Amino acid sequence: MSRAQIEPGGCLILAGTPIGDFRDASPALRETLAEADIIAAEDTRVLRTLLQRLGVTTSARSVSYFEGNEASRTTGLMEEMLAGARVVVVTDAGMPSVSDPGYRLVAAAIEGGIRVTSVPGPSAVLTALTISGLPVNRFCFEGFLPRKAGERRRRLGALTAETRTMVFFEAPHRLADFLTDAAEIFGVDRRCAVCREITKPNEEVVRGGLGDLVSWATDHARGEITVVVQGAPARVVDIDGALARVRELVADGVRFSAAVAQVATATGMRRKDLYEQALAKREEHEDG
Repeated sequence: MSRAQIEPGGCLILAGTPIGDFRDASPALRETLAEADIIAAEDTRVLRTLLQRLGVTTSARSVSYFEGNEASRTTGLMEEMLAGARVVVVTDAGMPSVSDPGYRLVAAAIEGGIRVTSVPGPSAVLTALTISGLPVNRFCFEGFLPRKAGERRRRLGALTAETRTMVFFEAPHRLADFLTDAAEIFGVDRRCAVCREITKPNEEVVRGGLGDLVSWATDHARGEITVVVQGAPARVVDIDGALARVRELVADGVRFSAAVAQVATATGMRRKDLYEQALAKREEHEDG
């Protein structure tokens, strides 16, 4: 009995697809695609190629389901499931809703009392993490950072005190800029692994300090990219150093409260305590 047949009635199935090597497709994925009523695909052309390579024949109706039409398409898919349809969501590679379409429909299905299940498959996040050579006992997934440089730097700045190994997705043409910003914010020697084209014939994993990888990325970034960055070492709070850093940021034009928040995040100090001490220090300087 396949996953799609576990219960009668409509249901939503998130199906993980191969991230590069089509031989990674599971028998459960093949059965689920074959027995679906509707397949909501990020790109229906990619879906057709997948079905052909897997040798799967299905009577399912395929519809596009991507970032641009998620909102409008969700209502129709909900109606189909409420009427008893088995809807399978697939993306171009990996698990739906992980930096890909799917979450909006999952939330709607749960709200509507529709059963949600999955056919697990390959994940670029976990695959890159395991081959990176960096600690895997604790990690966090940050996905794609903002495209605009200022917003990207602010997101990276908020991670300066993150001690867990961090996993990012990045587009090849933005990789060098990402690594440049990360090296400036985390330090040029922070260990990193750039994993490209995972499970494909030209798979490559480049490891080194963030600063060392910038020049490599400028000329060699191609294909699907996953970046794994070592977490920050645990910090010993130095109140004098923290107060000095607040003053430096304020001198550079950062608002006082924002400067306190940034330093508190970086040091692990309680923001309220740091704010009170920094305020007292500032008043002391003003009085002096």
